[in-house]
Amino acid sequence: MSQSAGDLIPASGFSSLLKSLKLKTKQQELLIRVAILCLVYVLAFISRLFSVLRYESMIHEFDPYFNYRVTQFLIRNGFYEFWNWFDSESWYPLGRIIGGTLYPGLMVTAALIYWLLRFLRFFVHIREVCVLTAPFFAANTTLVAYFFGKELWDSGAGLVAAALIAICPGYISRSVAGSYDNEGVAIFALLLTFYLFVKAVNTGSLAWSLASAFGYFYMVSAWGGYVFIINLVPLYVLVLLITGRYSMKLYVAYNCMYVLGMLLAMQIRFVGFQHVQSGEHMAAMGVFFLMQVFYFLDWVKYLLNDPKKFHTFLRIGVTTAVALGSVALGVGTASGYISPWTGRFYSLLDPTYAKDHIPIIASVSEHQPTAWSSFMFDYHILLFLFPAGLYFCFKRLSDATIFIVLYGLTSMYFAGVMVRLILVATPAVCLISAIAVSATIKNLCQLVRVKSKPASVVTAKGTTNTKASSKQGSLETSFPIQRNGAAALLFGAFYLLSRYAIHCTWVTSEAYSSPSIVLAARGAHGNRVIFDDYREAYFWLQQNTPPDAKVMSWWDYGYQITAMGNRTVIVDNNTWNNTHIATVGRAMASYEDEAYDIMRSLDVDYVLVVFGGVTGYSSDDINKFLWMVRIGGGVFPVIKEPDYLVNGDYRVDKGAAPKMLNCLMYKLCYYRFGELTTEYGKPPGYDRARGVEIGNKDIKLDHLEEAFTTSNWIVRIYKVKPPNNRW
Repeated sequence: MSQSAGDLIPASGFSSLLKSLKLKTKQQELLIRVAILCLVYVLAFISRLFSVLRYESMIHEFDPYFNYRVTQFLIRNGFYEFWNWFDSESWYPLGRIIGGTLYPGLMVTAALIYWLLRFLRFFVHIREVCVLTAPFFAANTTLVAYFFGKELWDSGAGLVAAALIAICPGYISRSVAGSYDNEGVAIFALLLTFYLFVKAVNTGSLAWSLASAFGYFYMVSAWGGYVFIINLVPLYVLVLLITGRYSMKLYVAYNCMYVLGMLLAMQIRFVGFQHVQSGEHMAAMGVFFLMQVFYFLDWVKYLLNDPKKFHTFLRIGVTTAVALGSVALGVGTASGYISPWTGRFYSLLDPTYAKDHIPIIASVSEHQPTAWSSFMFDYHILLFLFPAGLYFCFKRLSDATIFIVLYGLTSMYFAGVMVRLILVATPAVCLISAIAVSATIKNLCQLVRVKSKPASVVTAKGTTNTKASSKQGSLETSFPIQRNGAAALLFGAFYLLSRYAIHCTWVTSEAYSSPSIVLAARGAHGNRVIFDDYREAYFWLQQNTPPDAKVMSWWDYGYQITAMGNRTVIVDNNTWNNTHIATVGRAMASYEDEAYDIMRSLDVDYVLVVFGGVTGYSSDDINKFLWMVRIGGGVFPVIKEPDYLVNGDYRVDKGAAPKMLNCLMYKLCYYRFGELTTEYGKPPGYDRARGVEIGNKDIKLDHLEEAFTTSNWIVRIYKVKPPNNRW
């Protein structure tokens, strides 16, 4: 293939630059790898800044506002006060012990970064540190992905893995600027722990084993998803034992990681003795004891030096060990020492469990099963490269590739069960896809570079072998076809990868860089319209209500009200007390008189609801209302879901159920809405979110009064009237 002069100049210029540096071939390769890694590192960071550029530097979503508030408390009062903080502004009148009910890794990490910057005389606000923590750790994750890919396959796979994970939407969705949530640092900790453990298994080094234990400790401190690690690693060890891959390297790596990791994890108050008492951790303990059995049997085999005696001892020993383990597990479970699996763990094994037994878990949108479109949206071509990568892993099976295969298959299953866990599967998908890309491109490049041999083959007697020459001629004829085919496939591979980059950039900028607290839409003329109603409402609460006012809302908005409105809430996003949340759900689903009694018992001063009927905002309280009914009905049988449905349909128009038309939530959302014209050509009271005219336009409130409604009617706040004079 001929190349133009324009194509040759950059290549010759780059090669002449490397020659002028007088570097050896290996040094040149190292320089190129370092340069690519630096570019990928910067790319991973800047690709997550769309939200800052389009909006402003702000915290996104709901949970991050609690993390931000706690981080502010930490830097103001120090770690000791933070660890022993009792928060009286949440879960009124119960309150919340902060240090014993959270994973502190994210907050401590942000505080350390803030104090380090202050020490270096970079005076920044803590909000900017919190906003940029997730992009910073996402960039660090690319470095871990490189070393992990190199450990699994080769340096080429490591570079591809770093590039893929840098812009993969499945990871970016939880690591954009402003996404100050636990997952922002947890995925870095997860991948680091896995890399260090695989390195320990490959080398048998005690140092790598200890490092993996400390990586696990950081993961435990950052996110409850550490349970995935403490179950995947024992599964991996068990598979190695079953397949006859037991070695002293594996023994050292797992024992050190488990024992030290367990002791460190127990220092986190939220975990404590769960690590040795919870059913979710028993697999790790069982495999730990199994490893000791294997080591003991290996020693006995060495002592006996007789296969027959050893097989007899093996049967007796294994039978005894299994029997003792089963008895210990049964006694521990029956006595209550070993606690059963949690509802979230059951819901991973059975996707219908939460809907039938724990509606509060099923009510969270990110706990829903994943649609195929979500996989395509978050993975793009990786969805097709993943099976190819598995093929290459099985083709070159080793201890390391067995781990990544197990990680990939288990995480993809869990990602299908719960949409949130796409995040956990993303590193495995990127690593396995990188192996496929690296191996394929390497094979194709070898075909492109291959050179044809001479046409004739001469025998020892000096005569030409006709049969050999004809075979060689056919091979020579096939060489150009192979080279051209390989070149075409290479072009196709780079084209697909370029489309992946374009898709990731578009998804990041359009879908994952919009803070839920500030809404954006397109006007009739294509102009951008911003709805800043949430912050408007919280600022009003802060400025116009007494400091000790208690605000009742659905639990979704609790963290934001406390952090931005600085007011006490009845329930929030921690969802630790199902009965308390059910009480709020019962109040929202009851008639106003009944709800008033509940609100008075909780000392409620204000009620906040979110309504999207004017703007067409679909994530409002009317669309969440059935979950309030289900959660409330799960505790209080007086609340029955069929009372709010008509022939199984959920309606808000004239055909809605009478109890629906007169419950507190309906009245608070649609109060005065019947007087409003929302869309040209539609009657007053037309709900744009549900596309219907409401059924009850003449709403009157007896025990509450409207205190504030935001400019776009998204947030509505009502004041609870004091009780009437009984004289």
